[in-house]
Amino acid sequence: MDETPDLARRFEEHRSRLRAVAYRMLGSLGEAEDAVQEAWLRLNRADSAEVRNLGGWLTTVVGRICLDQLRTRTARREEPLHGEDGRVRLPDPVVSRASGPDPEQAALVADEVGIALMIVLDTLAPAERLAFVLHDLFAVPFEDIAEVLDRTAASTRQLASRARRRVRSSAPPPDGDPARRREVVDAFLAAARGGDLDALVAVLAPDVLARSDGGALRPSLLRRGAATVASQALVFARLAEAAHPVLVNGTPGVLAVTDGRVVSVMSFTVHAGRITALDILTDPARLSHLDATALTG
Repeated sequence: MDETPDLARRFEEHRSRLRAVAYRMLGSLGEAEDAVQEAWLRLNRADSAEVRNLGGWLTTVVGRICLDQLRTRTARREEPLHGEDGRVRLPDPVVSRASGPDPEQAALVADEVGIALMIVLDTLAPAERLAFVLHDLFAVPFEDIAEVLDRTAASTRQLASRARRRVRSSAPPPDGDPARRREVVDAFLAAARGGDLDALVAVLAPDVLARSDGGALRPSLLRRGAATVASQALVFARLAEAAHPVLVNGTPGVLAVTDGRVVSVMSFTVHAGRITALDILTDPARLSHLDATALTG
């Protein structure tokens, strides 16, 4: 197929959806972009006359590309986002101004696909993740997903069902009121700034899970339980002093800025009025692309 302006235009109409699919599958913004670009290359090599539903065709192609990448990770025994050895590697956050994401970001994190959910998705087997993401999040028919997985539709439906149970048990939906969630985050920051352990414990769920990813050269942290997490008050206090409100994957979060440089991104999962998960990215390499002025000015 020759590359034509019309084909490029038609592809661009689906780019936002394709990026959203790839991000949910891979948890990496860079790898998601690569997957979308590979889909474009495959479209150029295909016969467009045979493609009746371009959006559906591209979605399954991106799904297949991502599936191959996930299987390669497994074969190489790469460390998952939430390692069994206690190390933590968080997915890439989508950070936007507190006033709201731009249209491109909004499409990427529609339905509030938070960091906590992304971590749960990474615990799924590649085939389960594909079945769940394509069907439950993007309404792709099981028959189409089955072709990607080389399984029957019934088997694919079972994969999605297992994944759905895991997601529901491990990542309960956050509270629906964004303003209330912001109030809870602000209460956490106030308690952290003041070193008030009792106030910190009060805003944390009893079984809260705190995860911190500092990258290859910095230690990661994994803590569970309100008292244990609150004991890190001094760490939180330093971040809270430099905190600016932002949205992280569409939900209230915090960006810490020092000397004009982003030093951390904090994501909060709030359920029943308390923080059930706190995820902190402090990896300098992965934060370097964030523009502090654009996000907080």
